Amino acid sequence: MSDQGRFDCEATFRRLDDYLDRRLPPEEQHLVEEHLVDCITCAREDRFEQNVIDHVRGALRRLDVPSDLFGKVWEQLDAARKKNSE
Repeated sequence: MSDQGRFDCEATFRRLDDYLDRRLPPEEQHLVEEHLVDCITCAREDRFEQNVIDHVRGALRRLDVPSDLFGKVWEQLDAARKKNSE
């Protein structure tokens, strides 16, 4: 972070994942957005990462998921919890 209360490239890059996931506090969210307006390099990285996320989400929506998948996952989680509590 610079002395002027603005994020530099390093501070922005460290927060980019949380920014894209909307997990930053409002003040940090604002500082990242402010930096992305001014910095072409960071804005390019932000667009690249957002495109990757969008493509992965799109691919996941097109997958055929067996109807019993969630039940199987919950069974495995329950078995793991029981094993860990022993």
